[in-house]
Amino acid sequence: MARLKAHVERHAVARIGWLRAAVLGANDGIVSTASLIVGVAAAEAGRGSLVLTGLAGLVAGAMSMAAGEYVSVSSQADSEAADLARERRELATQPEEELEEMTAIYVARGLTPELARQVAAQLNAGDALGAHARDELGISEHTAARPVQAALTSAATFSAGAALPLAVVFVAPLSAIVPTISVAALGSLAVLGWVGARAGGASPWKPTLRVTFWGALALVVTALIGKAFGAVV
Repeated sequence: MARLKAHVERHAVARIGWLRAAVLGANDGIVSTASLIVGVAAAEAGRGSLVLTGLAGLVAGAMSMAAGEYVSVSSQADSEAADLARERRELATQPEEELEEMTAIYVARGLTPELARQVAAQLNAGDALGAHARDELGISEHTAARPVQAALTSAATFSAGAALPLAVVFVAPLSAIVPTISVAALGSLAVLGWVGARAGGASPWKPTLRVTFWGALALVVTALIGKAFGAVV
């Protein structure tokens, strides 16, 4: 019999865990920090106030993103662990019922009952818990929750995104900070949307337009609020 050759493919699903956290963190860093600075700048604040606003937004946002991602993904991890523990008990105490359950899953996917039972029996004879986790619970190596990875990725990418509008505050003329930051933020969001979509294997046009639209809306709203409060003050 000819030896089977390993066919290695790289799929976008393998990157879904960290990619989601990275894109969310960078987008939020750009949009929230740029909007904060634009809102304060529209109220005719000085450069020192803008720098302080940007730094506060960067630190607070990075910590918030890290904590939020960690808590959220930890909840997912706890649910997965509970499901796996229950499945492990059922495999030990109800092996025949679990075999029937796997057989039904494969029949629903198109196998004949005889072949489905044979496949289920062979998988149960090997890594039974891994097979049930994958085919019954939908838990795999690529999609398993990783709280620390998600938290660190979100915090780092938020900080990187927030650093862009903050850097503009130092180099742009005070009178042109609002349009300069707006252009820089929207351009960065468009690039990020494009890169994120390509990294995920998706068409880049819709993600790029989507993230740019919401970024522009956030900038406009905060600028109007800053202008209104600045006029009152």
